[in-house]
Amino acid sequence: MAATLSGLNPWRPRAPGWHPERAPRDNANVRLHGFDAALVWVCVALLAWGLVMVYSASIALPDNPKFARYAHSFFLTRHAIFLGLAFVAGLLAFQVPVASWERWAPWLFVLSLLLLVMVLIPGIGKGVNGARRWIAVGPISFQPSELAKFAVLLYACNYMVRKMDVRENFLRAVMPMATAVAVVGVLLLAEPDMGAFMVIAVIAMGILFLGGVNARMFFLIATVIVVAFAVMIALSDWRRERIFAYLDPWSEKHALGKGYQLSHSLIAIGRGEIFGVGLGGSVEKLHWLPEAHTDFLLAVIGEEFGLIGVVTVIGLFLWMTRRIMHIGRQAIVLDRVFAGLVAQGVGIWIGFQAFINMGVNLGALPTKGLTLPLMSYGGSAVLLNVVAIAVVLRIDYENRVLMRGGRA
Repeated sequence: MAATLSGLNPWRPRAPGWHPERAPRDNANVRLHGFDAALVWVCVALLAWGLVMVYSASIALPDNPKFARYAHSFFLTRHAIFLGLAFVAGLLAFQVPVASWERWAPWLFVLSLLLLVMVLIPGIGKGVNGARRWIAVGPISFQPSELAKFAVLLYACNYMVRKMDVRENFLRAVMPMATAVAVVGVLLLAEPDMGAFMVIAVIAMGILFLGGVNARMFFLIATVIVVAFAVMIALSDWRRERIFAYLDPWSEKHALGKGYQLSHSLIAIGRGEIFGVGLGGSVEKLHWLPEAHTDFLLAVIGEEFGLIGVVTVIGLFLWMTRRIMHIGRQAIVLDRVFAGLVAQGVGIWIGFQAFINMGVNLGALPTKGLTLPLMSYGGSAVLLNVVAIAVVLRIDYENRVLMRGGRA
């Protein structure tokens, strides 16, 4: 049986006299009152820095005829509104007991499937740059794929808790979850949004592994998914061309085509050198680097804050991911399996998506349309990221209540 990432088997028999209040602590400095203030402040720092960088990266966009009717502060204002909505949603999510999320998980999953179907219906789904990924709700566009990440995470955790007794059986434990993820994948690829599908597949795989699925079954699933993605790339001319452009973005064929974004991202980061050119001093954001305020925000950070800025962003995400995984491990030690899997699933989600975005910006991975969590412009992404963090903080709060001898 595969062990959890924490190195602890949460379902082993407990020693006589074991009590949650005497369970081992993951962090010697953990406080038994309130919430994880350090995690909150790191998230606030990323959100605030992201707001500043969205403004810096988008301030020149109205000079482009495509955005001529927008004010220079248009994206700043909208992103600030999204942050306000995310803050309210996060406060509400923190008030919800983890047991309620466990009950709602199947229904949220069904809701996400319905929205993924609706976004494909002409007249309901909104298309941008050849992709139909948004549903217009008044002046705001909602992206169902972001809700799908959160819903699949909750559903996979709920599923593993329910199937704990048969997790060694491939047909009864793995196949139903694999089928559910495949259905979501088909809907996402129809948009198309391969990046979101990749994140969802990794979240589901991670939770299966953490839930104790047999290692052989886990590696079989991983192999099938890798082969499936390889086949999708091989059968798609534009995806295949993107891989070739990644391998040689400076060639005459790719520099002005599929390799354009990557080459200008590398130019931006190269211009920043060690200390950067200063806030607001980026040249690449002046209509050279497409999607500078969304997918390639890290490139603008690299140009304006240099290597120091990029390393700082990487360090903040590493610390946050590690802390979230620790909170999940702590919940599992306290026999709160669903809560522990949810927290660690959020850690996988935030960490993996940040890793992909950073890899793309730095030229270590092929170009893929994934935003930098908590920082890039995008209302749906920021909203769901904050809600996910709020759920983790709720899990941490309930852990502390149990360790004080109370009831979550």
